[in-house]
Amino acid sequence: MTDQPLVQFFTQTNLVSFQKAQEIASAFSHKELRKNEFLLKEGKISNQYFFLEHGFMRAFAFDTEGNDVTTNFFSDKQVVLEVSSFFNRTHSKENIQAIDDCTGWFITYEQLNDLFHSLPEFREFGRHILVTVLSALKSRMLSMITETAEQRYDALLKSNPEVFQHAQLRHIASYLGITDTSLSRIRKEYAKK
Repeated sequence: MTDQPLVQFFTQTNLVSFQKAQEIASAFSHKELRKNEFLLKEGKISNQYFFLEHGFMRAFAFDTEGNDVTTNFFSDKQVVLEVSSFFNRTHSKENIQAIDDCTGWFITYEQLNDLFHSLPEFREFGRHILVTVLSALKSRMLSMITETAEQRYDALLKSNPEVFQHAQLRHIASYLGITDTSLSRIRKEYAKK
């Protein structure tokens, strides 16, 4: 079954039965993105709830001076979407781009809502995913205020080591809220430990 990772994703929380997970997965369509291809471009309304089966992606926005600032990284078995644009049907201020060749599964906003209304299990699963995303966003926001650059680097290295295998250093630096030079210094100091 080609959508097995998607079924496993839905059943991992025990909120969705295997049978319902198969039913939900059947509503998703397969999608491939080549390296550097965009899932979402700034100014567009996010319309794909995308499950990344394999690959690596990056979300980014441009600051007021036109600098490219990384806002998130996505790896295997994660949901990729711009939450605000997708659920509020507003134009995105973010871009989401494949860093490597990616494969996954998606449904549209309309299809997702149909499933939410017809399958209470999927609605509970969706709530769980949103709480997880919101918690991660809050933790990241607080870390930018309460932690040093070194602490943020260490946390990223421990929680998402794959970022360092796939992302460019300048993208990692912007995600951590530091300069390329600062990242280079932190990496050298870290290597000495």
